Order: sequence, then structure tokens, then C-alpha cells
Amino acid sequence: MTHTYAVRVFYEDTDMGGVVYHANYLKFIERARSDYVRNIGNDQNAMRDAGIVWVVRKIEAEYLAPAKFDDELTIETWITSLSGARLTMAQRVTRGETEVFTASVTAVCMNAQGKPVRLPAEIRALM
Repeated sequence: MTHTYAVRVFYEDTDMGGVVYHANYLKFIERARSDYVRNIGNDQNAMRDAGIVWVVRKIEAEYLAPAKFDDELTIETWITSLSGARLTMAQRVTRGETEVFTASVTAVCMNAQGKPVRLPAEIRALM
């Protein structure tokens, strides 16, 4: 299943050169991942209340083309692997037909003490 999320580039998202500042892509894709897990029924507040949170462990990113002020971007997100405590998602940011940015993001479930824990079965079933 591929999730789609739209983002409009605001002036505050750009750098001195008038293009999206590189770190802002990480914010864009975070919003898309959060929206994805919310839409499938994964209540992250309930997870936190149960003592489990998602933590990003690794991001591999490629900047392919510049995005500029007022561009409308589409972020596609899909799961590429899921194991006991680890989830890897691929993400692609496009402007129309142009691929702008891609990333592979690995997140793990951690408890309040910062130790990895297995993803609850009911959440794994949602994914």
C-alpha cells in the first residue's frame, strides 16, 4: 500500500538560493510517515501511553532536483520491510513528474528506558 501526502513549499522552507533547504525534506517526509501510520489506525499517543515509541534509527537520502517556493510536492510512502521491532519505509518526493528527493527510513520501537522492544502484534497487523 502506498500512502500519498501533499506539501506546499513555503518561503520559510527555502534557503538563500531560493530552493528548499536540505533539512526541510526530513520534516516533509516525517509528516508523511506520521500521516501514514495515523491513517492505518496506529495511534502513536496510545503507543506512548503504553510505554512504546517509534525512534528513527537510520535515514538514507538522495537529493535529486531542487524544489522551490510555492511548489506543490507529493510524498509517497510505503513499507519495504517489517520485523519484530524494526520498520523500514521508502519515501519519494515528486513535483509533478519530476522526482526531487528519495529516502529509506528505518525506525525501531523503544520503551521508556530506551531499549528496543517488539512491535505489538495488533500494530504489526495494521501494517
